[in-house]
Amino acid sequence: MSDSNPILFSSAQSIEAYQQAIEQSTQAVMHWLKQPEMYQGKTVAELRDRIKLDFNPKGLGNEAAIERAVEFFLKDSLSVHHPQCVAHLHCPSLVVSQAAEVLINATNQSMDSWDQSPSATIIEIKLIEWLRTRVGYQAGDAGVFTSGGTQSNLMGLMLARDAFFARQGHSVQQDGLVGDLRKIRVLCSENAHFSVQKNMALMGLGYQSVVQVKTDEFSRMDLTDLAAKIEQCNANGEQILAIVATAGTTDAGAIDPLRAIAELAAKQNIWVHVDAAWGGALLMSEQYRHYLDGIELVDSVTLDFHKQFFQTISCGAFLLKEARHYELMRYQAAYLNSEFDEEAGVPNLVSKSLQTTRRFDALKLWMSLEALGQEQYAAIIDQGVTLAQQVAAYVKEQSALELVMQPQLASVLFRFRPQTQMADAGIALLNQKIGDALLESGRANVGVTEHNGVTCLKLTLLNPTVTLEDVKVLLSLVERTAQEVMAK
Repeated sequence: MSDSNPILFSSAQSIEAYQQAIEQSTQAVMHWLKQPEMYQGKTVAELRDRIKLDFNPKGLGNEAAIERAVEFFLKDSLSVHHPQCVAHLHCPSLVVSQAAEVLINATNQSMDSWDQSPSATIIEIKLIEWLRTRVGYQAGDAGVFTSGGTQSNLMGLMLARDAFFARQGHSVQQDGLVGDLRKIRVLCSENAHFSVQKNMALMGLGYQSVVQVKTDEFSRMDLTDLAAKIEQCNANGEQILAIVATAGTTDAGAIDPLRAIAELAAKQNIWVHVDAAWGGALLMSEQYRHYLDGIELVDSVTLDFHKQFFQTISCGAFLLKEARHYELMRYQAAYLNSEFDEEAGVPNLVSKSLQTTRRFDALKLWMSLEALGQEQYAAIIDQGVTLAQQVAAYVKEQSALELVMQPQLASVLFRFRPQTQMADAGIALLNQKIGDALLESGRANVGVTEHNGVTCLKLTLLNPTVTLEDVKVLLSLVERTAQEVMAK
């Protein structure tokens, strides 16, 4: 081991090296945060040419390695904390979440056995218990922290699949998939997250298994079409594994009618999974909690804390209504979760997760709840939803801007509409070019998407420090950029 690059250890040399590395990195971040531009980096081609891997056989030492990371990574990074960075479901992080990362990284504990993460295991379990109460589930600890929404959705669909086959007396875990798999179906809305298709493919059932249900004018699942799709599946001899409802679609922030979906599914014994990766933040809300009415009725829930809970990536959770369903994915390894340990009351989290080695990401949420308190947490979540409504009202007043859809969560869909006559295709291309020009200039990052075939711009207002005045500045910039694009 190099004297200049010791491994983290209890020696005086190691502690000194750790302190120096952390201080150097912290100073670099503080300097970077002060820059006025949202992005001062390079194009794709410029970055490909600029970044070269040329490792020194003797090593450069910690200080030089950090300096190079600052030069080639940090300086060319997008500032998601900037008020004009509003393209995606990408939140600025709480300071206390950053502090939690220091503790997580330094201890380097893995959540796959209690003897690797004793206090961490208990904290995660207690947080899962607390989250279940927020949802409205019965007391218990059926759930686990995950890398995020895609993994949580996979767990919901996998357990739905295994529960479906278990009702037929068949164990997928032991014997694999059987029967006419082309007849298996999962229903979700047209605006559900792509991970539904992705995960069905991973489970060997393919994109073909996913039936998309029509949506209403607010991008919410249409109940009439859902009932029709269920009836059609039954008539065709197709078997429905699950209905995936969405609480917060990526673009519109739409929340499907959860209670009605759950009640309809219950009549036919269909598993309901709710992808609340975004909208799940409203579990903390004081103003908008009722948007999630009926979530307590569903079989499983996805939560993502690196969205409107303002946590560093990655941090999500999966909650399971009935603990008995966890038996469907149970696996024991003598070196991790032996029967002897379980009989002695030793907690076992590895059987609740698709991962083996897993970070203690729950610490970030725990520390944030402790630091902010529930009232302040609720306030910063509610602020984004309220701001979106204010922005929508402002957009309606602007002659050159058109509100594409009334917001439901913290996103606003709109487009620039020139005063001169222009075909729809021309307006679509213009708005695409506006989004591209803003990012290229480093001034702003505005989303470009489609809603009902209309190309539009998207503001995702997850930053609780952003005000209506900040957004007005951004919208003015959109209009100026539009004029610049049209003048070319």
